Amino acid sequence: MHVVMFGDQHVESLGGAQVSTRLQRRFLEKAGHTVTVVAPAMHGPRGRAVAERVAAAGDTAYVDLPSIPITLDREYSFAWPGRRSDRFVDAALAARPPVDVVHVQADFWGAFLGHRFAARHGLPVVHTMHNRVDVGIEATAPFPRLVLRVLGAWQRRMLGPSAPREPGRDGWSYLRRFASRAGAVTAPSAHFARRLEEHGVVPRAGVATGAVDVVWNGIDDDALDAALADAAQSRPTRRRPVFVWLGRMSPEKRLLPFLEAVAESGVDAEVIVVGGGGQLAAARRLVAKRRAVGTVEFVGKLTYDQTLRTIQRADAVVQTSIGFETQGMTIFEAASLGTPSVVSDPDLARELGSGLWQVAEDAEAAATVPALAAALRRAAADIEAGTAPVPDLSVRERFRQSSRTAAMVEVYERVRR
Repeated sequence: MHVVMFGDQHVESLGGAQVSTRLQRRFLEKAGHTVTVVAPAMHGPRGRAVAERVAAAGDTAYVDLPSIPITLDREYSFAWPGRRSDRFVDAALAARPPVDVVHVQADFWGAFLGHRFAARHGLPVVHTMHNRVDVGIEATAPFPRLVLRVLGAWQRRMLGPSAPREPGRDGWSYLRRFASRAGAVTAPSAHFARRLEEHGVVPRAGVATGAVDVVWNGIDDDALDAALADAAQSRPTRRRPVFVWLGRMSPEKRLLPFLEAVAESGVDAEVIVVGGGGQLAAARRLVAKRRAVGTVEFVGKLTYDQTLRTIQRADAVVQTSIGFETQGMTIFEAASLGTPSVVSDPDLARELGSGLWQVAEDAEAAATVPALAAALRRAAADIEAGTAPVPDLSVRERFRQSSRTAAMVEVYERVRR
């Protein structure tokens, strides 16, 4: 089977959807399938390094679209989803094996391009919904309602009139327009699938049961086994708990409230912050100003393997976004490695089930700094007492990418039929 995946960002850039797409590609190829990934080209030193590495490896899976950088660090890019890009994609894929399935793993220009390509060539579409578009735009853009109206108008123009007209100008109507063109819609968690179904974001009538398929984003089997082998050596004896926060440093991830809570908690802990983004300078200033009892170390962006080892060696992972995550991969990675988590989002806490300290039962209470500080104190006390909660070991097997790829192949086969 030849699967063509479309993304908003190059899969070698930072981000959960990109990590998931890379893993899906690798394990599909291990299972004997062919994968092509279409996404905007990267820029800057990192983009050049990726291009050189891909060329040196003779890797032909990537179709890098002409693009322009859209962030100061040049990590992320934009590709205009018009006729020029359509011709570029068609030309790049003309010399490759016939395409069997289009897998859209995007919300914006990548989604437009993927659905346009599928419509031109009469191909079935699987659309994985990775993001709460409404929550993300509200957290990151001024005048979010206006942004959603403009985005919806742009979507209707790019996709054309071939699908039933979907009324509405909110984030859910935007997602419904994509779903109405897909043979299957997948979500990386049961709680997000439930929300999609409640808002009518389901495959087009007549092709499926009307339900959203739940297919978790997974963890690399080999990297997991290597980290577990490393874990076989006991954790070093240390004086204080180690908490790890991982993610993109943007408002919806709530890094700054976390650092406020660290200071307010009075916990003598080692806090490791992994990642980068626009709030890094503000985070450093806050740490310098508040002067927590413990230490806070910013280690920057790590490789996938380094990240897993950092999680495995920690006493707890701290998850702080609320209402934004559609899966919350870091806490599932932590559970797979035997590391418990402090979880702010009630939906994620219910999805994970065990091996966690829940900040609060409802989202409004969980969003307060005092509630998060109290949860950190509870976690530190349990860690020091040796009574930290233990993650459900079944997560480890259910989260392996090999099992997730097998589940997605079943979806592909269904839409082909």
